[in-house]
Amino acid sequence: MNTAELDELGRQLRVDSVRASAAAGSGHPTSSMSAADLMAVLIANHLHYDFARPAHPGNDRFVLSKGHASPLLYAAYKAAGAIDDGELLSFRKLGSRLEGHPTPRRLPWVETATGSLGQGLPVGVGIALAGKRLDHRDYRVWVLCGDSELAEGSIWEAAEHAAYEHLDNLTAIVDVNRLGQRGPTRHGHHLDAYARRFQAFGWHTVEVDGHDVDAIDRAYGEARSTTGQPTAIIARTLKGKGVAAVEDREGLHGKPLPDADEAVAELGGPGEVRVRVHEPAADGRAHDVTAARPDLPRWDKGEKVATRNAFGEALAALGTARRDVVALDGEVGDSTRAELFAKAHPDRYFECYIAEQQMVAAAVGLAARGWVPYAATFAAFLTRAHDFVRMASVSGAGVNLVGSHAGVAIGQDGPSQMGLEDLAMMRAVHGSTVLYPCDANQTAKLVAAMAGRDGIRYLRTGRGESPVIYGPDEEFPVGGSKVLRSSDRDRLTIVAAGVTVHEALAAADALEREGVPVRVVDLYSVKPVDRLTLRRAAEETGCLMTVEDHHEEGGLGDAVLDAFTDGRPVPRLVRLAVRTMPGSASPDEQLHAAGIDAESIAAAGRLLVGEAVVR
Repeated sequence: MNTAELDELGRQLRVDSVRASAAAGSGHPTSSMSAADLMAVLIANHLHYDFARPAHPGNDRFVLSKGHASPLLYAAYKAAGAIDDGELLSFRKLGSRLEGHPTPRRLPWVETATGSLGQGLPVGVGIALAGKRLDHRDYRVWVLCGDSELAEGSIWEAAEHAAYEHLDNLTAIVDVNRLGQRGPTRHGHHLDAYARRFQAFGWHTVEVDGHDVDAIDRAYGEARSTTGQPTAIIARTLKGKGVAAVEDREGLHGKPLPDADEAVAELGGPGEVRVRVHEPAADGRAHDVTAARPDLPRWDKGEKVATRNAFGEALAALGTARRDVVALDGEVGDSTRAELFAKAHPDRYFECYIAEQQMVAAAVGLAARGWVPYAATFAAFLTRAHDFVRMASVSGAGVNLVGSHAGVAIGQDGPSQMGLEDLAMMRAVHGSTVLYPCDANQTAKLVAAMAGRDGIRYLRTGRGESPVIYGPDEEFPVGGSKVLRSSDRDRLTIVAAGVTVHEALAAADALEREGVPVRVVDLYSVKPVDRLTLRRAAEETGCLMTVEDHHEEGGLGDAVLDAFTDGRPVPRLVRLAVRTMPGSASPDEQLHAAGIDAESIAAAGRLLVGEAVVR
């Protein structure tokens, strides 16, 4: 398009942003209006995308990091012919695909859910990594950011990672409109303040008038021709551009314009500009997704193996069988054992260093390109990235997360390293799967099972060695459990997972010697939970005791209660969990101090059985 056509397209995108927000009675038209010229030039002259084939392997990828500017995105879809005017005006209405913030669950052209600011660029880094290192295609990744979100630390994790990986297929477009939600941004219109920061991380930068379509066009061309480093286009814009009553004025964020009809008239009225978006030149199939049955490692009963070691070996084996499996780690691969995958498949391994937000975001970006990522770090450190996990669920992303060094059982390192909240955190994520194996063979089978599931999948692994109690041919369906001890005389059921399974078995042995038979259930699938087995145990033994190396809130005990949420009577339930703040001590001392070792379990069991007799 020439200058006049681009100006007209930018004007139309503003008009449609105003109209959509007015029809909804809500939205962010002024944030959309500031970036309209940036979007117009991109879709008309630089984006290569086949809207009829959103999965085309050669398509460029666009991420709207400032997701609240969704009216602009939907106006661009209309200009490209992907939606019509009627759908545009369904914005934010019940049943509409055009949500307040875009998600790929609703629209096939959306790469990732945005709206929680500071996430679009980190996910864009993951998509660009896929293009550069895995897909080996020359598609570009364009990310439109707001200036307010550049206050987020995750933006700078992404900036450093992108420069380190020389992602010259990535362009960040920063809409510097000066105004945030409650007033001016930190740096206002000082473009050099943003440029210096990106340059310090190793980016090529271009400062531009964000309403000069010719200058924008040249800037995009410069980004496309820059090699060896990503590019940040830093554009000075005006919020509410084109309507005098709102242009560059405070107090209008997130509100439809006061008089939309008058604003539309001031902008020149509705237009009918249509854009023929350039289609990608390259065709062909996506990456190889050939999958064979993995030859998983096997261990004999009685061997002592840490579940983190089993995870690493199983993941390496899975990577041999499935060429679509990739691994990421937060610079603790020697501890999580992700390094075993790195040694076996270095071309599909991504070191994210101590940047857990970027690690999870990169996994989401890789998943958006059809890869099956496993991202590992200490369970405690995944809490730092929880908002990225939450937004990955909003996206419907298929991501496998692995948290090692969980619970007080890690010993002397102390509470800063102990994942004691992770089960609650991951159980709360919509549609998540939460798994907590207790031995090596179980771990290996669950690692493989995770790859075939949807949504967020979480595997909790332990630091210390534990005895192998299952044979290598045992199966562990997600949503199941294993009854390790059972009789028709059982007076109590102990429900455990991970490290506490072994403590529960020792406690059961002690109680059996005293004439008190108890049932032991290994609840390795914490979500979904095995309701049938738990209900049967409650009916047959009268009492359930949960034992978990986790805080009481949201963990195994609450997972057990999920089996009784359909109106069934809630059984007598006693919870043993970590209720104090641990210090440094040996693993055995930690378990005892928390009251979740075999001795404590047996003592609680005696008390419960005694109370039952009295009653």
